[in-house]
Formats: sequence, structure tokens, C-alpha cells
Amino acid sequence: MLTKETGKLKLAANGDREIVMTREFNAPRKMVFDAWTKPELMRRWLAGPSGWTMTVCEIDLKKGGSYRYEWTHENGNQMGMGGVYREVVPHERLVATEQFDESWYPGGAVTTTTLVEKDGITTVETTVRYDSKEARDGVLQSPMDSGVAASYDRLERLLETSFA
Repeated sequence: MLTKETGKLKLAANGDREIVMTREFNAPRKMVFDAWTKPELMRRWLAGPSGWTMTVCEIDLKKGGSYRYEWTHENGNQMGMGGVYREVVPHERLVATEQFDESWYPGGAVTTTTLVEKDGITTVETTVRYDSKEARDGVLQSPMDSGVAASYDRLERLLETSFA
């Protein structure tokens, strides 16, 4: 099983179609969940590598509800994606489909994010199950881990401010 660390982010290949990303945050689970599900907070941290800005963040946080994210790079490039929530357990678990507008990997994916708090530290584990091994392997070859790590570092700084 491939495992790699980018800063505080741990990334592992699981089976032949999954990537598991794990990161701890020094914040209560409710606060992390709010930052993960409220558009005004997500815009502040979910931007990927330097130069990108989240320009659209729409969330209908309920089973069957949809979400839409769009980003713009300072060079003018754009990227968008969306999906539908399959499961929403407040402060604990989110399951949603994932489909990019201009797919940089074949097919789509289902993302499961769980939040577990112990002694004020919240562990976020996100498992992404791709439609195929080919898709998963392509994502593993991309710089996705550095973009996720940069976003999570921003999230950590946001949580330190208590959303000030």
C-alpha cells in the first residue's frame, strides 16, 4: 500500500480504487465540521495551491442536496466540480459524489469524510473511492496531495482564529 506524507497530511492508497487522506486539527469537531460545510468559511480555506481562489461555493447540506465549487487561478484558468450528498451526519460524517466539469481523471468518485474528536483534537479522514483503478492511479500521479495539504494548512490557520 502506497503511503506518503505532505506536511501534516497523510495520504495512502487503499485497495485498487481508494485514496485515504488523514489530518489532525487542534479544534473541536463541531468547529471543523462548520468550516467544512459553511460556504463563507470554506471559501477561506479550500483553494488548493498558491494562486487559486474559490469563487463559487454553494452547499445544500442534506441527503440528496447538491454542492458546487469553482476556482479561478490568477492566470485566468478555471476549475469546477460538484456532486450530491448521499449522507449527512452533523459533526460526524459526510458522503458525497464528486464530478469535475473537465475531468482530469476518468469518471467520478464518492468521497466519505469522517470527523472524530479526542481531547479537543479532531481527526479528519477522507476516503475517495474512484470509479476505476486507472482513475485512482492517475490522481496519485498528480500533485493533488500538495493542493490538499495547502488547503488543510489554511484550514488549520482558520481554526486557530476561531473564525474571527
